Amino acid sequence: MVGNDLSERGRGEKALSKALLVIDLQNDYFPGGNFPLWNAEETLAQVEKAICRAGDLEIPVILVQHVVNAGAAAFFGKGTAGVEIHPRILAAANGAPLIVKGHADAFRETNLEETLALLGTTELFVCGMMTQNCVTHTAISRSAEKYEVTVLADCCTTVDEMIHKIALGALSDRVGLVPWSDAFC
Repeated sequence: MVGNDLSERGRGEKALSKALLVIDLQNDYFPGGNFPLWNAEETLAQVEKAICRAGDLEIPVILVQHVVNAGAAAFFGKGTAGVEIHPRILAAANGAPLIVKGHADAFRETNLEETLALLGTTELFVCGMMTQNCVTHTAISRSAEKYEVTVLADCCTTVDEMIHKIALGALSDRVGLVPWSDAFC
């Protein structure tokens, strides 16, 4: 079940400080979708591991879904199978809140900030698709400046390896970059 009520979670005696943000792991980015990415299956497996580790440590996971009006873009059209979050991510992050966005920056015109506030988040781990677009725009968003942001470099991908590496290089002087196995320490 995606999108459960966070009001009780944020009221505990001990506020949670870390959260894992999983951006746009949607069907269109995988083989058979309208815009398959380089290394999508490996990235999916890495993100599943990160979600599992976060769950073991009781670190909240937040899913982000990019939705556009049907016909307005080649992929992520509202009501299509391609817009749906990959079923393996839904299974791994069972019950995680879902943020629906229409821009590269997951903070823009969404309730992400309110969700993070309810969770008491101060550290934000970011992963997802595409590295140079939605991951980067969210990680360096002005709204993200209040958090200690770390990108899980091995839990991101894009159209090809070179663009992925260029995007990570550009991020490296603004946010932390770690493999998922070094996160949450």
